[in-house]
Amino acid sequence: MPVLALLTAVFTVGFEQVIQWKYGLTGSVGLLLLTVGIKAKSPSLSSAGAVILALLVAEPAL
Repeated sequence: MPVLALLTAVFTVGFEQVIQWKYGLTGSVGLLLLTVGIKAKSPSLSSAGAVILALLVAEPAL
């Protein structure tokens, strides 16, 4: 069981670093809002985070 928790933590930190590297501070804020909104079961926070991430990903195509 501790191995699974360790792997999850490493994956989470690695994913956050990739978002930070590729999309900067705005991507980290969007990911934070999305995560907090899901954990707190707040649709407004999770929607705001999802919109921020979607705009960052879709920006080059616009």
